Amino acid sequence: MEYRQLGNSGLKVSVLTMGTMTFGGKGVFAKIGDVSLTDVRRLIDIFADAGVNLIDTANIYSGGRSEEMIGEAMPTRKPGMLIATKARFPMGEGPNDRGLSRWHLIRECEASLRRLRTDVIDLYQLHEWDGLTPLEETMEALDNLVRSGKVRYVGCSNFSGWHVMKAMEIARRDHRVPFVSEQIHYTLQARDAEYELLPIAVDQKLGVLVWSPLAAGLLSGKHRRGKGAPEGTRQFAGWTEPPVRDENALWNIVDELVLIGEAHGVSAAQVALAWLLGRPTVTSLIIGGRTEAQFRDNLACFDVKLTDEERDRLDKASQPPLIYPYWHQSATASDRLSAADLVLHKRFMKG
Repeated sequence: MEYRQLGNSGLKVSVLTMGTMTFGGKGVFAKIGDVSLTDVRRLIDIFADAGVNLIDTANIYSGGRSEEMIGEAMPTRKPGMLIATKARFPMGEGPNDRGLSRWHLIRECEASLRRLRTDVIDLYQLHEWDGLTPLEETMEALDNLVRSGKVRYVGCSNFSGWHVMKAMEIARRDHRVPFVSEQIHYTLQARDAEYELLPIAVDQKLGVLVWSPLAAGLLSGKHRRGKGAPEGTRQFAGWTEPPVRDENALWNIVDELVLIGEAHGVSAAQVALAWLLGRPTVTSLIIGGRTEAQFRDNLACFDVKLTDEERDRLDKASQPPLIYPYWHQSATASDRLSAADLVLHKRFMKG
């Protein structure tokens, strides 16, 4: 297993993270999976034996049941194992049972600690933007959680570029603990993060954790052109993330993944994950599944080594266009671009 530094921190995390959204199977999350406690225990052992040292969950997953199952399956932490969780979404019917207020974040952090049966959360992440709560209040609450010893590091998820930058600036200005990471959706099917979020990761020294790196299974090779959603998949059950804006482009990507996978004797899923592991700024991929076989197949992506020609084929099939102001910068500012700029611009430059 390879380990990469998590942003501007001293913490090293495995390039693969154990995803747990399929644990519990309660409410809307039943569409995603219903991994049993017995299987959770076995999967944690499998991941730990493979060298994975980070488990990612969230309080909203099956209404807290995912966190509970991790706590029940691992009442005593495995040596070196790290736990990340998140908060922001509704956890009750009251007007304050959601969002990024001091009241909600501290309350939910303490609830997560109880469910996880631990005295500290290694990485506590804001699960989504809250445009109503002042960021000063949110960053102060995170700072208090770190200084009280309940949390070690903090990060964000699903923030836009200006959201991240505003939060980082407030942390610096007010001498608060800043984010060390951003958890984002980034795949061959959805490369929007390359416009701002990946350059920001370089500029602000943020680690990048990728959620749903197989686009909710769309890049697994099970979904093929003209065949519809296979029975047993989350799309078949009505799960709508991520959106598919260009179906023809999706199938072109899948066709390449299948061909390259056949050449390597591996699944299309492993090829898609291997492509991501080679992308600039990516720290770790959060991999999950409904079955042990899916978890094991995803783990094996670490051994897939793509050639430059194979990466070029995948880039060509998935490359998004330069939007404004980036096409203007590419044409007129290429002589003075920073390392952060080049995360986006390099693939469009000649020579």
